[in-house]
This record gives sequence, structure tokens and C-alpha cells, in this order.
Amino acid sequence: MRLSVKIWALLGLVFLALPLLVIIPLSFTSGQYLYYTPEMLALEPDAFSTRWYTAVMGDREWMLALKNSVFIGLSAAALSTVLGTLAALGLSRSGTPLKAFWAALILLPQIVPIVIIAGGLYSAFSDLKMIGTYTAVIVAHTVLAAPVAVITIRASLQRFDWRLVSASATLGAGPLYTFWNVTLPLIRPAILAGAIFSFAASLDEVVVIQFIGGYEQKTIPREMLIGLREHLSPAILAVATMLVGFAVLILILGEFLRRRAESYAEKST
Repeated sequence: MRLSVKIWALLGLVFLALPLLVIIPLSFTSGQYLYYTPEMLALEPDAFSTRWYTAVMGDREWMLALKNSVFIGLSAAALSTVLGTLAALGLSRSGTPLKAFWAALILLPQIVPIVIIAGGLYSAFSDLKMIGTYTAVIVAHTVLAAPVAVITIRASLQRFDWRLVSASATLGAGPLYTFWNVTLPLIRPAILAGAIFSFAASLDEVVVIQFIGGYEQKTIPREMLIGLREHLSPAILAVATMLVGFAVLILILGEFLRRRAESYAEKST
């Protein structure tokens, strides 16, 4: 029975990964179009090239999108991590009033369709005359990424021994000292994991940026969408392959930090 479950799970993973197995080799084509040539199917060396990766690195539009993605993603991840840590700490304390209500409110951006959120943000930033500014985009990405940080950090706090905080207070330590020297060291891996996943959430966003971002704020997903609409090129597949590699790295690092956070939490009990 367990063997059959593993087989079906493996088949499911293969089915989900199949599009990636098609995209990655095609990104190394030496041709101009998005299809496998007879030479590629015959595995001829001349049919494969890194020309599209080189083209992406040397293209001004792609480099602008990369710079914006990194800057907006890091800014949103920093804000999301700070807000997510505070929210996770509040939601994890037993004496927090209306805990279920606040948890649902914080996680609302993960539930409401993204188009509705984008429309609401556009309306709000239009009144503030902030459309087409980095501030608006960063705030919008923070709204979308903060719930990810809350979920990640709160999961680690489920095993946190709050008696350590009480013991610290009993010994005369203030709340800030206790947080900095007792709580933070134990949940630091979870905070780092939350920051990484928040950055990934910002990097992946493509709907909101079209509502409130201008040309100067365009990101990699938006540039890929423009390329799919206007000029199909294997350069899009090269970027997609690099994003897949980054996503795999994020998952591995996030899993490592999650296990480390659980290990720290177990040691504190």
C-alpha cells in the first residue's frame, strides 16, 4: 500500500515537473523560435547554445527588470519580515484577544483574488497620486508578501517555549532585552525563512505591478509577459530557466531553515 502511494506521488511530481523538462532544454536552442528543431532532437552540438542567456545579460530591458525585481523584492521582504515577525508573535501568545479574527485578516491577501486586491490598491494609490512610484509597488508587494512571512514564522512559534520569556521577565529583563536575547536567537532561522519566501512571493508577482507600476518599475515577470505578447523569443525561456533554478534554491534553503528552526524550538522545550 505504501509503495503504491509513493509511486502515485512520484508520478504526480513528474507530471508537475514535465513543463519544466520541456522549457529548460529549449532555452539552450541556437535557433530563433520556440520549438525543438530536428537538429536538437538529434542532439547535434551545433543545435545548442547559450546565446539567449548572453542576450538576456546584455539587454538593457532585462537588466532594468532584474534590478527592479531585486530592489523591490528585498525592500518588500524586509518590511514583510518585520511586520510578519511582530504579527506572528502576537498571534502566538495565548492572551491575544480576537486571535482568530486578526489571523484571518492578516491572511486575507492570500485568499482574495489578486485582481480584486490590485484594483483596490490602484484605487487607493490613485487618490494618493502614487501610481508609477517605487513606494507604491513596494507597499503593494509588502501587502502580498507579509502573510507568507507570518505563516512561516508562526509555524516555528507553535513549538516555542514561552516559559523562557516568563523566566526572563522574572529575572528582571525588559521586553526588548528578552526579545533580542531570548526569543530572536531561537526563531532566527524561521525569520530568515520568512524573509526568503517573502522575497520569492514579491519576485513572482505579475498582476499588481501592471496596475500600479510604470515603465521604470517593471519587473522580470512583467517583462516576460510583455515578451509573450509582443515578440516571442527563446530569451524568455532562458529567464524562465534561471527563475526555476532560483526557485529550487529557495525551496532547499527554506526547508533547511525550517528544520533548523524546529530543532531550535525543540531544544528550547
